[in-house]
Amino acid sequence: MAEEPNLSNLTLSNLTPAQPRKERKRVGRGLGSGKGRYSGRGIKGQKSRAGSHRMRAGFEGGQMPLAMRIPKLRGSTSRDAMPVGPFRTYSQPVNIRDLDRFEAGEEVTPEALKAKGLIRSIRKDVKLLGVGELSKKLTISVHSASASAREKIEAAGGTLTLLKEPKVKKAKKHRAAPASTPDDDVDEAAETTVAEAAEPEPEPESEE
Repeated sequence: MAEEPNLSNLTLSNLTPAQPRKERKRVGRGLGSGKGRYSGRGIKGQKSRAGSHRMRAGFEGGQMPLAMRIPKLRGSTSRDAMPVGPFRTYSQPVNIRDLDRFEAGEEVTPEALKAKGLIRSIRKDVKLLGVGELSKKLTISVHSASASAREKIEAAGGTLTLLKEPKVKKAKKHRAAPASTPDDDVDEAAETTVAEAAEPEPEPESEE
């Protein structure tokens, strides 16, 4: 432990810092500085220049980066596909077989599914899938359901109510040919008259 200085004899000539100072590393001062001829940067190149260590993440010296070299998958299996990532949807799937936790005649809603631990959140849509069998009569209210799930619910005597109307696919409309107007008929007649006038008249045959 360092001895405490005697404050009575403290003068400007014997002032010392509480902690010993450490001299900073001074590069670029020649061979006599002990830091090498090239100041620890090597000979030439990008990393020998000022500001060379402020490159962004993923920078490869100007060549094509790895993220741009690798092939990209398109469609619903790619990471950048909508909604978010592979095999992710905005709806929460619930199978028919999971509804055995409810009693016969009970009402099945997103809130009830959350209470039973079948879904995590009531903020996302719930879609009922037809995996498994249903032997109970239930009153089900979900956002969407598959055709097989609807059939099994109705076969068990239950009812299904959709909280969200299904999207209707719009049929592509074929463009019909524009109807001719009286002005178009006049123009066609005028063009026919001009064409007939431009044709040369046949010369009369001479009688011998």
